[in-house]
Amino acid sequence: MPPRERHRTDRIGWLRAAVLGANDGIVSTASLIVGVAAASVGRAEILLAGLAGLVAGALSMAAGEYVSVSSQADTERADLDLERRELAADPAGEEHELTAIYIKRGLQPGLAREVAQQLMARDALGAHARDELGFSDAMSARPLQAAVASALTFAVGAALPMLTASLAPRSLIVASVAVISLVSLTMLGAVAARTGGASAWTGAVRVTIWGALAMAATALVGTLFGTSVA
Repeated sequence: MPPRERHRTDRIGWLRAAVLGANDGIVSTASLIVGVAAASVGRAEILLAGLAGLVAGALSMAAGEYVSVSSQADTERADLDLERRELAADPAGEEHELTAIYIKRGLQPGLAREVAQQLMARDALGAHARDELGFSDAMSARPLQAAVASALTFAVGAALPMLTASLAPRSLIVASVAVISLVSLTMLGAVAARTGGASAWTGAVRVTIWGALAMAATALVGTLFGTSVA
């Protein structure tokens, strides 16, 4: 018996939320710490700003993911309800519609009709959800899963620049946080890309570039405002 193929589409829901959370946790918290540290304030103020960013960011990510994915789930349910009503009102028309889909995909008309009839006899709504609407169990919206994955990974990502800022000498906080965060972003991008089946190099580069730009911008803002206040 040949080995069962392993696909990655079942990871899409949690992987997207987890990568987004970890990436945002590192970038936003590191950028916040770098910006505040560049303004020449004390370590306590830097860590307080980072902690506030961690808590607010994790909760914001959870709420944002839950709301957005819930909206997707609501749309999916509405489409399924509509399809259910259409099946009850015009089963023959729905069978013809499914047949046309299979013909367009390359089946002969007779075979396409037979496939449509057999699939609808077994699970009409499931057949239309999959082949007409493009829904699947692996791709279905899971709001709570997305919210939890995003919040937890944001907190983990944000903890890294926080720990670096607490351990580094005050004069080296900006440089230390920037370097450690960029290295972490590179690793995160590579691992996330490989988990999803893409190029590790491409994933690492695109995440690192955006992280570097964000930290450079906040460092500039912190330096300008810190100088003007002084």
